[in-house]
Amino acid sequence: MKNNLTELAKLLRYYSLTSTSKAGSGHPSSSMSAADLMAVLMFNGHFKFDIKNPEYLNNDRLIFSKGHASPLFYALWAVAGGFPADELMTLRKFGSRLEGHPTMEFPFTEVPTGSLGQGLSVGVGAALNAKMDKLSYNTFVLLGDSEMAEGSVWEAMQLAAYYKLNNLVAILDLNRLGQRGETMYGHNAESFQKKAEAFGWNTAVIDGHNIEEIESSFAKASNFAKATSDKPADNVHNPFMIIAKTLKGKGVSFMEDKDGWHGKALNQEELTLALEELGQVNKDLVGEISRPQSPEALAKGGKAIANIKFQITHYDPSKPVATRKAYGNALAKIVEAVPNAVVLDAETSNSTYAEFVKKNHPEKFIECFIAEQNMVGMALGLSRRGKIPFVSTFAAFLSRAFDQIRMSQYAKSNIKFCGSHAGVSIGEDGASQMGLEEIAMFRTLLDSVVLYPSDAVSTEKLVFEAAKHFGNVYIQTTRKETAILYPSDENFSIGGSKTLRTSANDAVTVVGAGITVHEALAAYEELKKEGINVRVIDLYSIKPIDSSALEKAAAETKAIITVEDNFAEGGIGEAVAGALAGIFNPKSLILNLAVKKMPHSGKPDELLAYEEIDKNAIIKAVKDLLK
Repeated sequence: MKNNLTELAKLLRYYSLTSTSKAGSGHPSSSMSAADLMAVLMFNGHFKFDIKNPEYLNNDRLIFSKGHASPLFYALWAVAGGFPADELMTLRKFGSRLEGHPTMEFPFTEVPTGSLGQGLSVGVGAALNAKMDKLSYNTFVLLGDSEMAEGSVWEAMQLAAYYKLNNLVAILDLNRLGQRGETMYGHNAESFQKKAEAFGWNTAVIDGHNIEEIESSFAKASNFAKATSDKPADNVHNPFMIIAKTLKGKGVSFMEDKDGWHGKALNQEELTLALEELGQVNKDLVGEISRPQSPEALAKGGKAIANIKFQITHYDPSKPVATRKAYGNALAKIVEAVPNAVVLDAETSNSTYAEFVKKNHPEKFIECFIAEQNMVGMALGLSRRGKIPFVSTFAAFLSRAFDQIRMSQYAKSNIKFCGSHAGVSIGEDGASQMGLEEIAMFRTLLDSVVLYPSDAVSTEKLVFEAAKHFGNVYIQTTRKETAILYPSDENFSIGGSKTLRTSANDAVTVVGAGITVHEALAAYEELKKEGINVRVIDLYSIKPIDSSALEKAAAETKAIITVEDNFAEGGIGEAVAGALAGIFNPKSLILNLAVKKMPHSGKPDELLAYEEIDKNAIIKAVKDLLK
């Protein structure tokens, strides 16, 4: 056993050195420290994977949270026979699928990584998926010691223990050196062991270059994963962390445990010396990966989601309903009809109304507590394993997880985000609780969808459309109850809008979304009494945007007034201006009413008036433009 694994680890180091030197950049030293760990994991029966079918549902999952060690990651799969080793020499070249950090272009990548501190959260989601689907696969996450300073790692640690994920193994590559010198705890493995055990994990501290110790630790982790004890206090169900003391640049004396080699490829002279020291390698070696078990086929059942006809809740047109409550109603129907839909919430489910799922389908509800970064990372792990995760919390708190949201766009993810309590209209809770930036935040994401419904009917219909759409969707809901605007048979589509009031002689167009649609309609009624006709558009789809309706309005009215209950920067006004930017000499002026002063606590109507986005502000703006 030992000799073959040692030779395989040497081959992994060889490829890590040669591919980065060929590229002229990369992270060979970070790859070399973990080579022994990964050789034992993948090539000694602990990791089970059908290499011809990377997406097979019962494959073990391997996540390199330390994504800068991509030279090792690619070398592993080349040595396993997943692709030709010659391709390793295309590392970091334009057009190569072997990019500087793993991306979905490479077929064995679980999720793109490189923004540190996120891989363990993704692993929690993948491991939880196995529990939910009663699959036997295990999830392995390689962590770097530098990223252990990230709070999201510890969010993941505590929730993994809470959910008893004994099918999750974290491998901490404790190589002591970070980008600019020694890490916070250096080689103090016992410090990490105490922390991990305090969070409820089982642990093993090992020499990460001793093949026997590595083998023993993976065998121990495997035993925990197979445990079936049902005693609540028994730690056999807890996740497992291997804390491996390693040396950065292991195998080459002038790099080994030396500062200054992070992210530095060797020049040709240095490479020659390094390879001489590494010794002869057998490039014909193939690391065999054990095959996974074949579980019984999962009985998903039901129609394809695109063909499901969801029944909308009956709403009394005379009774206002908060759109956040309609979101909860829609979720309850979706989890009934869609087997792979799951709901995650950050301890706000009684306000987001995700509690409707928690009460009726607890098996579909995942309580993530107040840890939004981990919640989004988990959602990505679930999405990559075929789930449709609906993630909800107050809109303001999603901004805390923007790095995780940003990274999800690179993973071809299919996550539905809902931010409730948007805008100053939430009232007395004050500025810290008001979602004012999230429309701008989600608009920046490539191919994202941003929806802001104005009533209960449009909310349910748009949540159903979000479920059917593949890709990331953000839905913003409001705290305040709003009037029912639409009949239950009204249709809504992503990329559409609704022109609610119009005439042949409209002077100005008022564009709103969410709460401001109701203010625009109130302004319309007052202006109409004075003989002033305005067009009112409900821009419920902010991205993609209904350019044709806006272009028509720009051509037919003297001005467009956008009204939004969030900050102006990156919001609805800029979205409308961007949509009209391609029109040559548009006849219509664009005026943006938005939150432009520091909000305070107060009644919703007081705050809308203070920020000059209520009906009176709209009336004044219309009259000023017509002077």
